[in-house]
Amino acid sequence: MTSAAIFDLDRTLLRGASGPAFSTQLKKMGLLPDRSIPGEALVFKVFDVIGETIPSMVATRQMARAASGWERKKVQAAGEAAAPELLAAVPGFARVLLDQHRADGRLLVMATTSPHDLVSPLARALGMDHVIATRYGEMDGRYDGTIDGHFVWGPGKLAADRERAASAAVDLATSYAYSDSIYDLPLLSAVGHPTAINPDPRLRVVAALRRWPTRHFDVPAAVPKLAGIEPQRALQMLAQPELFPWVHFEVEGTDNIPAEGPAIIVANHRSYFDPLAIGYALGRVNRPVRFLGKKEVFDAPLVGQVVSALGGIRVDRGSGSDEPLAAAAEALAAGELVAIMPQGTIPRGRALYDPELKGRWGAAKLAGLSGAPVVPIGLWGTEKVWPRNSRTPNVLAIGHPPTVQIRVGASVELKGRSLDADTRRIMTAITALLPDEARERREPSAEEIERALPAGHRSESDEASRRPGSD
Repeated sequence: MTSAAIFDLDRTLLRGASGPAFSTQLKKMGLLPDRSIPGEALVFKVFDVIGETIPSMVATRQMARAASGWERKKVQAAGEAAAPELLAAVPGFARVLLDQHRADGRLLVMATTSPHDLVSPLARALGMDHVIATRYGEMDGRYDGTIDGHFVWGPGKLAADRERAASAAVDLATSYAYSDSIYDLPLLSAVGHPTAINPDPRLRVVAALRRWPTRHFDVPAAVPKLAGIEPQRALQMLAQPELFPWVHFEVEGTDNIPAEGPAIIVANHRSYFDPLAIGYALGRVNRPVRFLGKKEVFDAPLVGQVVSALGGIRVDRGSGSDEPLAAAAEALAAGELVAIMPQGTIPRGRALYDPELKGRWGAAKLAGLSGAPVVPIGLWGTEKVWPRNSRTPNVLAIGHPPTVQIRVGASVELKGRSLDADTRRIMTAITALLPDEARERREPSAEEIERALPAGHRSESDEASRRPGSD
């Protein structure tokens, strides 16, 4: 026997309801009145927010009777016309998961209450192996007002899935199911691997009690959402200059950040404030970013949970594993922005003032794996806001805030022949975005060196005196 991955449609595979797209096309086919149906927009909006309700499903069931006399070919044509719009509404991580299940050899199944003739074109576009949907009775090419088989909702959906599983030799005990609705509880309970997607309030409670995974397909798996908003977007909404009186931001070149689709953001590393500065700049284009960060940050109490909730990707440099790059590539495949500091860590002491930026090849390798463009950002002045020898940023500099320069450049042209050569191209592009003083070689003062050492760290002179052979 084989296993399957069974996906609900509305608010699961799609961000919201499929109804508006179908309604528009049915009107174009002359099957519904051209004028807006009173309350139609409100019904769809309520569905988007709270999901299925018994009244809405009663109305959905009555659609079979309302469709009596409709020409089936016109309904099928409406489904074909709506498919491209609906396909564009499938979130990136849903597409990634479909690809993963397909690669693992599972059958892909769409299970939805919606009419079969309307949803089949979308299912084909997504590469589904089977469609379990409500079928309307037909006579002489027109609907006859009846339902042929199960009304695919609640227990009816489970019954239809069991019938399909039996005919396709699918083992539900090893299968996966994804839904937003408490009314899909029978199906979710029947499979070995249930997951609540964008769950309605009641399903959220059940999932928590049964310890089922809960996620949203428009953000990485570890990122929660509250009232439909992920934490990073909420922070970006708050990222206004008035809320940072202790920093003066100068931001340039944000038009180089793609408005949509994947991109790898690369920047130099000078301070713990760097991720906040990058997030501030990306807030200008209303796009969240997924940072690759050291495992020590993720392992820290509370801080690690916050970083994970913001969509961070954990990197254990000592392990040599490619798993972080795979997670980053998955985010890029879902159309996300991924940020990497090629230097790996903040340079210590004198090294912070070295005009030659030395980078690791992770960004170049990720670009080769994903084909995503690499967008450089030059950061300057962040070390004055949050020096490395301080455990917190200097939020008291309100009367004389330091200036942080954030300059975004055009995407870097990589050759793809050598990771080392492409890494040098990336670092050169970042350096070109820094002010002239950053490219001047000079001897930093003792105070500057001290600020560039970790908190509690011995000074460079102290360390030198302790080395073997020192006087």
